[in-house]
Amino acid sequence: MSAGPDVVTLGESMVAFRWAGPFGLGAPVVTRLAGAESNVAIGLARLGHEVAWAGVVGQDPFGDLVLRELRAEGVDVRSARQDPDAPTGMMFVETRTADVVRVEYRRAGSAGSTLRPGDAEAALDPAPSMLHLTGITPALSDSAAAAVTRAAEVASAAGTAVSLDVNRRSRLSTSDRAREVLRSLLSHVDVLIASEDELELVADGPEDAAVSAIRAAGVGRVALKRGAAGSTLWGAEGRWDIAALPVTAVDVIGAGDAFCAGLLSGLLDGLDDPAALERANALGAVAVSTHGDWEGLPHRDDLDRLAGAAAGSAHR
Repeated sequence: MSAGPDVVTLGESMVAFRWAGPFGLGAPVVTRLAGAESNVAIGLARLGHEVAWAGVVGQDPFGDLVLRELRAEGVDVRSARQDPDAPTGMMFVETRTADVVRVEYRRAGSAGSTLRPGDAEAALDPAPSMLHLTGITPALSDSAAAAVTRAAEVASAAGTAVSLDVNRRSRLSTSDRAREVLRSLLSHVDVLIASEDELELVADGPEDAAVSAIRAAGVGRVALKRGAAGSTLWGAEGRWDIAALPVTAVDVIGAGDAFCAGLLSGLLDGLDDPAALERANALGAVAVSTHGDWEGLPHRDDLDRLAGAAAGSAHR
């Protein structure tokens, strides 16, 4: 059996229509590729990793656009499926200021929601080094939730590291449902990534107690995104806190996905925990200081310059 890619990401990709200002008749619109898992895939591919995205898009011009853009960014889409009976999901983004963004979705009944366990099994043969999942995908439908569970099971059994970004979307599921699904996945997860307000979905209690419970469930590393305050990573070597890079934020969408790509890239490259977290912070900083979900993400030859700007690590 041939070796699989470095990373497989599994989830929904959409077409995003973005307004630079208030929505209105005649306002210019920019069409972009969107989706947390495809954002991470592009971020990793730009850093030189072999990456595949698996999911379902419609057999329509929007689905063709998604696959074409991913291929152009060096992402393998051979395990992606086009559904002739369901449309590609859509996202509408109205940017009022860098901090005030209104987002509307058209993803009910989308092709992405038809994801099923067989899609996950096909995407993981041959087994990759790492599988990246998010809490968004299981909220799309029962079959998508079953696909994510199956992916985690297959990957874990094959010795593939599993990364899970909580990345909850309140419009897609209730807190109780998200909590049920996410906690059921923990026994298969090696790297858990969450923002501060998402941690309670995967464990109870204050931060340190919640992280201890997550690690006791078998999760090797827990990364917490703190926005402008930086980030924290708990691992075998202890706890690391890394300050955020001082940048001017112009577009906050996609920052969390960039953080994930940076962290996973560092781990794939064999960096120690603080260095991997610095890379994650650097990519997150680039994402918020450039327009688009992923368009400003760096290539490998940009990393040294970005890493040189990272500072402020403290080990406890």
